[in-house]
Amino acid sequence: MRRLLAAIVVLALIWVVGLMAFAQRIERLTPANEPPVADAVVALTGASDLRLEAAVRLLERGKGKRLLISGVNKEASRADVLIVTGAVKPIYDCCVDLGYTAADTIGNADEIAEWAKGKGYSRLIVVTSDYHIPRTMLLMREAMPGATLTAYPVVTEPVDVRHWWRKSGDARRLAIEYCKYLAILARESLGSLGSKTDDAPPVEAAAKGTKP
Repeated sequence: MRRLLAAIVVLALIWVVGLMAFAQRIERLTPANEPPVADAVVALTGASDLRLEAAVRLLERGKGKRLLISGVNKEASRADVLIVTGAVKPIYDCCVDLGYTAADTIGNADEIAEWAKGKGYSRLIVVTSDYHIPRTMLLMREAMPGATLTAYPVVTEPVDVRHWWRKSGDARRLAIEYCKYLAILARESLGSLGSKTDDAPPVEAAAKGTKP
């Protein structure tokens, strides 16, 4: 029993240290560096409209040919989204696409990958909240292997990463995001192990030095 309790305490400490390192990593991401010119800009919708505003500013500065806003509420019209983004209408009308199929971050990655493939884009600037960037980039790289993806983190109100421990809401949201990030890492690790196992020749064939 003591060993079990000790193991639980150790795991809890490791988790807390990992959460602190996760927060520090996110803090170092902002302010975002000036991104290189890419084929397009993509933005993930979420709890803050600052993501969309930042993405539109990048488009207006010529950082990409087009902008995809992924995960738009199905009840929102183009006019509604225009108001939220504060975009210049001529640029919005010509160069902004709205994605309505994504319901979560995995869906965002898939929606963006499909859109980029259809447009022939392989260089993207990915805009989302700072605390959301690590998990988003993991999923984006999984959905678009070989693509050049530049993260553009935006500081938003839902989580104050610099002082996340001061408010229970911030701490809870960051902890949930950290757990989701760990889940994606674990899934990728298991997938890598599975692919290695699948690629390995049968024991009998390897022992004989012959092809299966």
